[in-house]
Order: sequence, then C-alpha cells, then structure tokens
Amino acid sequence: MSIGKTEELVLNMGPQHPSMHGLFRMVVHLEGETVTHIDPKLGYLHRGMEKLAESRTYTQFIPYTDRLDYLASPHNNLAYVQTVEKLMGVEIPERGEYLRVIFAELARIASHQVMIASTALDLAGWTAWSYAFRDRERICDMYEMTAGSRLTVNIMRIGGISAEPPEEFWPALQSFLDDSPEMIEEYYGIFFGNEIALGRLKNVGILTKEMAENLSVTGPVLRASGVDYDVRKAEPYGIYDRFDFKVPVRTGCDSYDRTILRLDEIVESIKIIKQAVRDIPGGPIMAKVPKVIKPPAGEVYHRVENPKGELGFYIVSNGTTKPERLRIRPGTFINLQMLPIVAKGWKIQDVVAIFATLDAVLGEVDK
Repeated sequence: MSIGKTEELVLNMGPQHPSMHGLFRMVVHLEGETVTHIDPKLGYLHRGMEKLAESRTYTQFIPYTDRLDYLASPHNNLAYVQTVEKLMGVEIPERGEYLRVIFAELARIASHQVMIASTALDLAGWTAWSYAFRDRERICDMYEMTAGSRLTVNIMRIGGISAEPPEEFWPALQSFLDDSPEMIEEYYGIFFGNEIALGRLKNVGILTKEMAENLSVTGPVLRASGVDYDVRKAEPYGIYDRFDFKVPVRTGCDSYDRTILRLDEIVESIKIIKQAVRDIPGGPIMAKVPKVIKPPAGEVYHRVENPKGELGFYIVSNGTTKPERLRIRPGTFINLQMLPIVAKGWKIQDVVAIFATLDAVLGEVDK
C-alpha cells in the first residue's frame, strides 16, 4: 500500500522568535518536517533611515549609522564618513587612519564573536555562547573607555576619529591580543570541534560558488563558498593596503564553513591590529575640516568590508549641508536571498542553523 503525501503545514517563524535575530519573519511551508518553500517577510524594523538622511546634516546622520549593523557600529560609521570624505577630498591624519583600523577590526572580532555565540545558542549550545560573549565584553570595555558606549559606538567623524583613546586603553588592548590564542583554542574545543555542532552544520545548507556569485552574496558567506573576494584587498580603502593579512577562504560551501570562517577572520583581524599598534604614529587624529560640512555638488559611492558583507553608501550632494539623496547597500539584505533556495529540502531545525550562519542583523536589513 502506497503512502500519500502529508498535508502541507504553513508555519510562521518570527518576528518574535529567539532564533530570528531581531525582527525577521519567515513563512515556512512544510511537508512533515521537510521545508518545501520559504517566504521571507521583511520590514518589521524599517525606520526610513535613507529618507531621514535628507533632513539631517552630514554630521547629524553619523549616529544613525550606528543603528544599522548595531553589532559592528564603527564599521557603519567608517563606511559613511569615508563616503563623505571621498566627496570632499579630505585627507585623514596618519594617526587617525591607524585608530580607525584598530577600532574597525575590533568591531569585526566582536561581531564574529556574537555570530559564533548565537549560532551555538541556536543549536542549544549554552556553554559555547557564554565563552564568546565573555570575550566580547573586553572589546565593549575598550569601546566604552574611548567612546562612552558599548553597543552603538559612535566613534568616527568626518575627518578622523572622535577621541584619543585614554591611557588605560592600550594595556587593555595588549592584554586582549595576548590572550587571543587561548581564546581561539577554547572556541574550537567547546564548539567547532564538538560532534553535535559538526553533525548539525557539516554538509547542511550548501551554497555553491556559482550560486553565491549569481546572487551577489558578499562577506564571509561568499568566501565560505570558495570565492576569494574581500573589499579590503580588491579595492583597498583607508590604509588597509599597508597591512599583511590573508583573506580566509573555505570550499565546503556549508553551514559549518560559513561559521568557522568567522574564526579564521578573527585570527586575521588580530594580526592587523598587532601591526597597527606597532606602527601607529603620533600626531593629530582629526583633519582640518569646516565646522559646517558642505560637500560640493555631485555624487559618490563608497564601499567597505563590513563583518557581514559589503556595505556601501551612495550619496547625491546638491552643495548644501544635507544630502539630496542617500542610499545604503546592506550586505545582509542581499545575502538573505539565498535562504529560500538553500533551505529547501532540509528539516525545520536545519533552517534555524542555516539562517544563523547568515549572521543577519535586521537593523541593517530593514534600515
């Protein structure tokens, strides 16, 4: 006797769901526990940032960028202020450039620590979660010393950086760098080498190289599919061309490689910070820019390698104190295209793991 198909079940996941990383909702069509279709629903955290920019001065808009990928605020700041500086032709003092790199790479490490921790937590790995969050607190302490905040860290300025780090910043940074080999070994021992994590992530959610390129995927998700592309190398910005670092690439194309690639990137970020600390010169941290920012009329696009993918800003200036138009290219918004394609045919619990490896922050997705 043949057994017919089970009745289709339509299941809402999110926006109030602990595994949806903010306010993401997806309508999941199931046959038994197997996913047949996913319909992503976005916009629950939409705040109209691009339109708000038109009624804010160039300087007033900087804090709004903190609220995009709020787990890597300095990167959002950096992408925006460098776009304005590109339009104005501003040259940043050497010390300001090195401090920007230090804070940008600290933000990359902190963002990847949250990704590793939340992926572990989505797989019910409470212990692994606590290890990564413990270490991230040290970076938040360094943020607070310099910028006064721990999450929405508003530290970049048009022309440089907001403040010189206090004396206690440098010993805290050196201590963090010294402890990093043990920290990375712990992550591997508690999570990446764990047989449950391997079983849940290995060969699950395959994103082929061709598919990743066709969907314009960027960041660690792209590099985990075997594509050697990083904006810091492909189109260096700031002073990144002075640093010796590798672009981690893995070819497994699965959820495990998308996760462990973040650990590879933490290693490279630590190398960059060590070089920056070694080579940082004295001098000013801010260029001489007008108190009232009025870029010349024109348009500009600039992109950076955000921890979650390529983040770009497109600005149209009409020569006044406010942009005529501002457009944000968020990496995670574009990366989310892969979810309905890659998750099809997997079990409902695998969808949670696949979504976790995208490292989506809805502040950046919805804007």
